[in-house]
Amino acid sequence: MTPKVYIDGKDGTTGLQIYDRLAARRDIELLLIDEDKRKDPAERKKCMDAADIVFLCLPDAAAVEAVALVENPAARIIDASTAHRVAPGWVYGFPELGPARREAIIRAGRVANPGCHATGFISVVYPLVAMGILPKDACLSAFSLTGYSGGGKKMIAQYEAADKGAPLFAPCPYGMGQSHKHLPEMQMICGLTHRPVFTPIVDDYYKGMATTVPFHMSQIQGAASLEEVRQKLADYYGGQTMVRVADTTDTAKLYANAQAGKDTLVLYAAGNDEQFTITALFDNLGKGASGAAVQNMNLMLGFDETTGLNL
Repeated sequence: MTPKVYIDGKDGTTGLQIYDRLAARRDIELLLIDEDKRKDPAERKKCMDAADIVFLCLPDAAAVEAVALVENPAARIIDASTAHRVAPGWVYGFPELGPARREAIIRAGRVANPGCHATGFISVVYPLVAMGILPKDACLSAFSLTGYSGGGKKMIAQYEAADKGAPLFAPCPYGMGQSHKHLPEMQMICGLTHRPVFTPIVDDYYKGMATTVPFHMSQIQGAASLEEVRQKLADYYGGQTMVRVADTTDTAKLYANAQAGKDTLVLYAAGNDEQFTITALFDNLGKGASGAAVQNMNLMLGFDETTGLNL
């Protein structure tokens, strides 16, 4: 039978991007709710209980409420909100982190889709910790530049208004109180003793993300040069389709929107053998949100993980 898929919150930015990736597919059946009933709990419950896969593209509190509505034990949920990323019983949906993670996603009934900034940070730090190259008690910092689409409809409207003020033409660091909602998953998934010092930055372009983690070589164990670190990362992600490591450390500049429109992520190591950075370039709406959600759905339904995605 053709799997049935329902997107709860289809009209939001993430939901629309998921819908765009699924609408033309013939290997699934999209369940659609009448527009005037999309906020009706009874109608939503009916759709969720009829689905094999449910995408939740909702604010955190609404996502928790939606999970409680589902009674069909066969309905499997992919939550794109922050609500369940560090919750017991939920599998963190980043298959490239290792074979056990991928297998857990394939079997999971509840998958938490990673946050966009968190995706960049974790793609850099998790393998270094897992390989024993970076100690778990390392004190790290990171900054992450994103297009304004990550802020949702309200922010998109502000940046695209014809009369927007001069401040919106400049980069804007935010979350300055070190309480950004992605920090818990960044720390927990990487197994870090200390939360990183994290600075997200939004700028006047639609989509694309560059998440950069700086390092001193003195923090690194088992590697004496930047090229060794780059090669170990490349080996870790060897064979992956959606995540890869650039084959050079000779990178003079990077543009945060270089991966816009794609569902893949590329890591760039740059600097020298004393100080260096590793930057994850990806689309905040692609591997940072909707593309990752569809990749997880593909795995859960037994499809090739790249089906319907932009490589």
